[in-house]
Order: sequence, then C-alpha cells, then structure tokens
Amino acid sequence: MNAPQRLTDRKRLAILAAAAEQFRTCGFEASSMDKIAADAGVSKRTVYNHFPSKDDLFAETLVQLFERSAAELDLAYRSDASLRAQLTELMTIKVRAMADRDFLDLARVAIAEGMHAPERARAIVARLGEREEGVTRWIRAALADGKLKECDPVFAATLLQGQVKAMAFWPQVTMGAPPLAPELHAAVVDAAVSMFLSYFAQAKHAA
Repeated sequence: MNAPQRLTDRKRLAILAAAAEQFRTCGFEASSMDKIAADAGVSKRTVYNHFPSKDDLFAETLVQLFERSAAELDLAYRSDASLRAQLTELMTIKVRAMADRDFLDLARVAIAEGMHAPERARAIVARLGEREEGVTRWIRAALADGKLKECDPVFAATLLQGQVKAMAFWPQVTMGAPPLAPELHAAVVDAAVSMFLSYFAQAKHAA
C-alpha cells in the first residue's frame, strides 16, 4: 500500500524540480507543461493529475522555494545564548541562501509575474501568509522570554530581514547586480543585527 504513494511523491518532487528549472530559465509565459513533463520523466497527464494548471504548478513551486528557505532559518530560540549570537547565525544563513543564483533567478521570475498578473501574486502571497516563518517564531520566543521589548513579531522580523535584503536581495533581483560578495556577508549581517537589537532588545540584552 505504501509503495504507490512513495512513487507518487517521487513523481511530484520530480515535477516540481523540473518546473523550477523551467520557470527559472524561461519565465512563466514561455514555460511549457510538455517540457516540464519530459524533463520530469512523466506524462503530461501525470503533471495535470498533480497540478490542474500551470498557475497551480507555478504557485506550488514558489511555495516550495519559500518553505525550503524558511526551513533553513528554523533555528530554535535558546534562552541560554546571547541574542546577538543567535540573530547573527540566523541572518548569516539568510544571506547565504540569497546568494544562490538559482534562488535569485526564480525570485526574479516570481516578482515579474506578480507585476504582470497581480491576481496570481495575491493568491500566492495568501498561501505564503499561512506559514509562519522561522525568524518570526524566533522573535516570538525571545519576546516570551522577556529579552525583547513589546512588539509585533511579524513587523520586527520584516524590518530585520529587510535590512539584509536591501543589500543581498533587491539589487540582485531588480537591477541584475551580482550576488553579494562573501567578504561583505559578515558586515551586512552585523549591521542588521546591531540595528535590530538597538531598537528591539531590552537594554541589558542589547549588547
């Protein structure tokens, strides 16, 4: 009974991998369900059995990308470790993930498609909004531990990650800048963490 399910799961993963590559290299409009099926080693009918439309497949590809990135940031809050050390680890992982060219290419396609078809973007954003991201969970735990000033965890997480994205994501996605040079990672992370702690941390934990 379990083998067919495992085969179905493998086919679904193969379809998503092929779709990610197709969307990344060709964009949404030029991507072909026939080519995705061929690259995944399945029939076109199998693709449609899993994903009723190219819109659905595109949305799921982006959700998978988000979840994979979020999983890397899902570090448990530790009350016995300094806020700075933990946030530095979190943001270093974030910067490294955003330096991946495949990630940047697919993000660029997603943003361009969102501008072209806002209704499609709204549906994807709604799905992503159902998942609480790892940095938000970390901030919520630090709040409960009394280490941060009262704040909205989503708001605080957005500000923190926005500082990093200003250097390591938006220039690359919108202006075609190269990925942030590795020698700049530490400086960007340190600045973002320092600004966050100076505003949100309780005084005795801001160092």
